[in-house]
Amino acid sequence: MKKVVSLMTAVCLAASLAACGSTASSTAASSEAASTEAASSAAESAASSEASETKTYKVGICQLVQHDALDAATQGFKDALTEELGDAVTYDEQNAQGDSNTCSTIINGFVSDGVDLILANATPALQAAQAGTDTIPILGTSVTEYGVALGIENFDGLVGTNISGTSDLAPLDQQAAMLQELFPDAKTVGLLYCSAEANSQYQVDTVKGYLEEMGYTCELYAFSDSNDLSGVCQSASDASDVIYVPTDNTVASNTEIINNICLPAKTPVITGEEGICAGCGVATLSISYYDLGVATGKMAAKVLTGESKIEEMPIEYAPQFTKKYNASIAEELGVTIPEDYAAIEG
Repeated sequence: MKKVVSLMTAVCLAASLAACGSTASSTAASSEAASTEAASSAAESAASSEASETKTYKVGICQLVQHDALDAATQGFKDALTEELGDAVTYDEQNAQGDSNTCSTIINGFVSDGVDLILANATPALQAAQAGTDTIPILGTSVTEYGVALGIENFDGLVGTNISGTSDLAPLDQQAAMLQELFPDAKTVGLLYCSAEANSQYQVDTVKGYLEEMGYTCELYAFSDSNDLSGVCQSASDASDVIYVPTDNTVASNTEIINNICLPAKTPVITGEEGICAGCGVATLSISYYDLGVATGKMAAKVLTGESKIEEMPIEYAPQFTKKYNASIAEELGVTIPEDYAAIEG
């Protein structure tokens, strides 16, 4: 009987030891699996982080024409975007030499190349980009009124598609008030602009309304391109006490033509932006186009990294406007400039 009891005790002890061994093996296996899974997760996270850090972007820049304002906007855009994303961004920068058809050719090239984002610098470039793609993100800059440029009625500041950007629109009522401040005794104002630029038409129509409310007699003088600018400008100078020109790209590229006609005739010119004023104007209420480009570059960084969706980004506007004057032209015309105006440098 004692032998039987001893045998049963031994069997129970062996079973207990086997169970303990099995539990220990299971625990060890479980621990090893967890460790492997954690290592795998860490490796995947590191790979993902490395891929994110090495991601590159190609940005196509279509600039309508070369002049100071647009050049400054493009430079500000590149500086801001490079500061945000460094060497991860490369640029394909092209100039359309003032030809809207060339803008379309450039944009189509960007679409074929599969760029990650397009900067459209000036209204015709933006219109070409709108026609060229509805999927690649497009940011406009140096565009005055997006509703007019894109054919959107009752525009509320949000395009809602693959297009957003920044506007160079200075307060047109304040530009009209500037003309009245400097030339209160003038009777007639000629509004000189390029009829091929939709935003120029918008500006002169708006300013005309303000000036007429102030008692001025206004006449529109439209030219189709640089070829007929001289003749139209001569007519405007002959018939006007003061000339107003908006932020017009054709004017900006041909200020010497206007100055050579208006300055000898002693016809003062009020302009929509500083670059034009430096070439042929007396005074302007203007923005910094470089700062406008910087704002656009910061928007681009958010779009490229996925921080913001372009269809949810409203149009942004210049944060401040400055009264500026051309000292040499003001002196030659004998115009007294108020103290709150800053002289254009250079």
